[in-house]
Amino acid sequence: MSNQDEAGNTPNLSADAPSFTPRASAASFVPSWLQQPSEPAAPAAAPAPAPGTEETSKSSTSAPKAEERSKSSTPKPTPTPPVAVEEEEEIDEELSEDLFGKETMNVIFMGHVDAGKSTMGGNILFLTGMVDKRTMEKYEKEAREANRESWYLSWALDTSAEERKKGKTVECGRAYFETPRRRYTILDAPGHKNFVPSMIGGAQQADIGVLVISARKGEFETGFERGGQTREHAVLAKTSGVSRLVVVINKMDDPTVQWSKERYDECISKITPFLKGTGYNPKTDLTFLPISGFTGANLKDPMSAKVCPWYKGPSLLQFLDGIDLAERKTRGPLLIPIMEKYKEMGTVAMGKVESGQVRRGQTVLILPTRKTAEVTALYLEEEKVEAAKAGDNIRMNLKGVEEEEISPGHVICTRKRPANAVMAFEAQLVILEHKNILCAGYNAVLHVHSIIEEVSIAALLHLIDKKTNRRSKRPPQFVKKGQKVIVRLETTAPVCVEAFEDHPQLGRFTLRDEGKTIAIGKITKLLPGSQ
Repeated sequence: MSNQDEAGNTPNLSADAPSFTPRASAASFVPSWLQQPSEPAAPAAAPAPAPGTEETSKSSTSAPKAEERSKSSTPKPTPTPPVAVEEEEEIDEELSEDLFGKETMNVIFMGHVDAGKSTMGGNILFLTGMVDKRTMEKYEKEAREANRESWYLSWALDTSAEERKKGKTVECGRAYFETPRRRYTILDAPGHKNFVPSMIGGAQQADIGVLVISARKGEFETGFERGGQTREHAVLAKTSGVSRLVVVINKMDDPTVQWSKERYDECISKITPFLKGTGYNPKTDLTFLPISGFTGANLKDPMSAKVCPWYKGPSLLQFLDGIDLAERKTRGPLLIPIMEKYKEMGTVAMGKVESGQVRRGQTVLILPTRKTAEVTALYLEEEKVEAAKAGDNIRMNLKGVEEEEISPGHVICTRKRPANAVMAFEAQLVILEHKNILCAGYNAVLHVHSIIEEVSIAALLHLIDKKTNRRSKRPPQFVKKGQKVIVRLETTAPVCVEAFEDHPQLGRFTLRDEGKTIAIGKITKLLPGSQ
């Protein structure tokens, strides 16, 4: 009460400053609300006017008057602790909804070529209002003129002339839509085996996978049983961290199917054992839905009993809306693997925020080149935003770095909490498919987040017993299909990777050779001296 009375009787409030200590919390809450209402990203950072100055954040967390109050009223100064600098990306939870808007779910559509992924995605964009009726009528007219009438829905996702001419997705297409609950990013993976690297890049960004299976007679068998890409896509999805799959049985309206429950059950019974062997638990990780990507049946609205009387479950979008996302590392160090880059009024980089938060005006570090840049603009889809958090797919304008100086696979981080860049690491490897034995010196192509880099097995360290999980005392001379081994891998250039237990998305990888996925693995130990 005495402090309150003194405050009421004293015109100068500076004597009352100690009642608001520690100043670290005051800087991250009170000044950011009062001083910068027009830029809600401020709670994540010190309210300094100079953008992106991480080194000066200590001094900017308190105004000169606050420093004078502290000196006059407190024997010991209370500077902002170093941890406050590391946590400058944090944003008060009460402001999160207003600042970031809806949470984002990244969904990858995958499956064999001609399973109907792009058609389904295009119809979802139409049903959710992201593509208007006039535009869709334009696509339909253009498709009819090109003798591709049944492909018009896919043109909402397959925008290039090559994709429209061949009717095949080549790059990992990207599109966006919203529901009342959340924002979605569609990652439409190519289904042809020649474009598997593009599929891997998409899977690395995904929160959930939608595996599209064609129920049409002959197409299911081609995609799954005869060396089709359905099998490899499922393996790569699991390897990339897609822990949950929605398996949609598409083309149920086809004349060879006619919404037959027997055909639906047949497809499920054939694919479930394989998915289980890949590591998916049928009870907790897999969900099966019948749909028609062309007519839109069971995509947005619940299935009509007139169309399919035996299905009583949710539609695809209803099911996706009902899933709770895994907790994201919004308070971790900033990590944004660059997926794409281009030049447009400066340098533009695209990627998914895997950890931490980034704001407009922030100064960032790009590894492994150690270039610094200022984030001058941030975009979620086409919306300009002040900040983005873990889980968001973003586009950012960078000042101070040339487009030629960054590449896919580089990682955007901060100088205070930089990412790791190494040329060697230890990893646990599982050999999936290889005709011959693997020995030290074997070369392959490494795929980890958006990195594609040549790698060699420098040493086989330990063979792991699958039953006991024990390591062998002596290094094996070779390994073969089905075996698990600890290896040391060396790259031809520095790569930004992390231990799997710290950041799974930057610590899991695949090895490919001659167009096939030969091994999957996770990084267990970085060897920093290899930089």
